[in-house]
Amino acid sequence: MTTKLARTPGRPRRFDPEAAIATAQRLFHARGYDAVSIADLTEAIGIKPPSFYAAFGSKMGLYARVLERYACTGAIPLQALLRADRPVAECLSQVLEEAARLYAADLDAAGCLVVEGTHCDDASAREAACEFHSAAEKVIHNYIAQRHPQDARQFTDYMGTVMAGLSAKSRAGYDPERLLEIARLAGRAFMALK
Repeated sequence: MTTKLARTPGRPRRFDPEAAIATAQRLFHARGYDAVSIADLTEAIGIKPPSFYAAFGSKMGLYARVLERYACTGAIPLQALLRADRPVAECLSQVLEEAARLYAADLDAAGCLVVEGTHCDDASAREAACEFHSAAEKVIHNYIAQRHPQDARQFTDYMGTVMAGLSAKSRAGYDPERLLEIARLAGRAFMALK
């Protein structure tokens, strides 16, 4: 005599979309958009591909959500640092120092997610990262232009170049103190802004 065990229907596996986005952010930040596959994402998040596509639509859909999250939680707080009640040179120098700190804060995900994303081979991902990058540059440009309109383009370009360099050097393994030294040295260029 055989007895069949009644199978209890299983509940669908639940996952937290915000936790999934945070997990994906670490992967994209550490490896870059192009090097992360759907299989990498589904394994790290702990879901099957159909659930992944139902939740995010595509890898690019998830990346867009990651960029939005990064802008709110991991990016340099430009609005807080670029203050009207302080000298422009001091504020810009603090932005560079904060970049150095943030870019080196996590050895597994060094550099700036957005800056590094502007180099993606995937055109859609590159365009999405470039939009966030351009928005940040616009904030910096507008801040400088309020008091130094004749210098705004030049110093905005300089900021972008230094920040990209800090991101690259962080990914190359520079320690936080070395990055801070570079940021402080670069900040001396702002002495021209009175």
